[in-house]
Amino acid sequence: MNPEAQTREAMLRWITEGRRFATAVLVEVLGSAPLDPGATMLIDANGAIEGSVTGGCVEGALVEEAQRVLGGGEAAVKTYGISDELAGDVGLMCGGTVRILVSEVTEDDAPALVAALLAEAEGRPAAIATLLDGPNAGRRLAVVEDDLTGEFGVTDLLDRSVSRETVGLLARGVTMIRRYGDDGSTMGDDLRVFVLSYATPARLIVFGAIDFSAAVARLARDIGYHVTIVDARRPFLQSGRFDAAHELVFEWPDRYLADVELGERDVVLVFTHDAKFDEPALIGALRTGAGYIGALGSRNTQDRRRERLLEAGLTQEDVDRIAAPCGLDIGAASPTETAISVLGEVIAAQNGRAGGRLGDASGPIRRSSELSVS
Repeated sequence: MNPEAQTREAMLRWITEGRRFATAVLVEVLGSAPLDPGATMLIDANGAIEGSVTGGCVEGALVEEAQRVLGGGEAAVKTYGISDELAGDVGLMCGGTVRILVSEVTEDDAPALVAALLAEAEGRPAAIATLLDGPNAGRRLAVVEDDLTGEFGVTDLLDRSVSRETVGLLARGVTMIRRYGDDGSTMGDDLRVFVLSYATPARLIVFGAIDFSAAVARLARDIGYHVTIVDARRPFLQSGRFDAAHELVFEWPDRYLADVELGERDVVLVFTHDAKFDEPALIGALRTGAGYIGALGSRNTQDRRRERLLEAGLTQEDVDRIAAPCGLDIGAASPTETAISVLGEVIAAQNGRAGGRLGDASGPIRRSSELSVS
């Protein structure tokens, strides 16, 4: 069992045992840190500890902070930073700044935590949203499938806004901080809420290390995808413009895809502009369960590509799975405009939308997110 799973198991056990304890949750990382947001440490009233948030460098300070909270103090987001030069002296593996919420797990919070932790243990997607600001900082609510458990106790609008956005973040496996108005509106900036998704981020794989790939990587990362750029031409990958990608892979498309498992939430984009690369990439992608497969190119390029793919033995149904030329018809020209067009179609396709003008459509603007409260 990995350390994160051990911590979640301990949290369930401590709640069941009725222990008084606080959690220290890593909610934000600026620069580098040993662990990712969502890392959690448990501290009970007797000083027992489970888990870690930074690999050891600030845990001692967090124990003291937890005892302050358990002694009646308010929940607080603590900021710890260290320069690269001093990192080794205090045990921080890499310089950076971390923000950590220290709060007590109360009877009001327990049902939400239990619902999410049990679902995660059963392999079902779940998310915990935690309020970071105001008198009710530390309060939690959980989203599990179609159920909402818990409330922040601020406004009904805040609960509804957070639950609606949490559904979207969970669908993409995204963990992040969202901001709301003090009335709970999505347009404000007064209240921060940390959403921890227990789901693997969806993958977006781009074949072809070109300017369009770099633009897609920047935007796709911002909306929560784990981005991989693959190219069989090593010099093409050796550029700082691809820093937004999580992974750069030097490999032929078909060989890479042979070892990759993809699902409905995952995306494959083929930007190579070269038949000897893009056709193996598309054939390999069609053998996966990727929910969206797209390829750049002119309409003439796509017509010729379809003919070659059919001649290679693919069925018409297979070829029809490919969105090509990919993207929405917005007149995109630059790499960034093209990235907006392509990702717009990806989002629309995954939400069952046509991607036209909202003013010409009817029905709800957002994806369906009606939740039942338990």
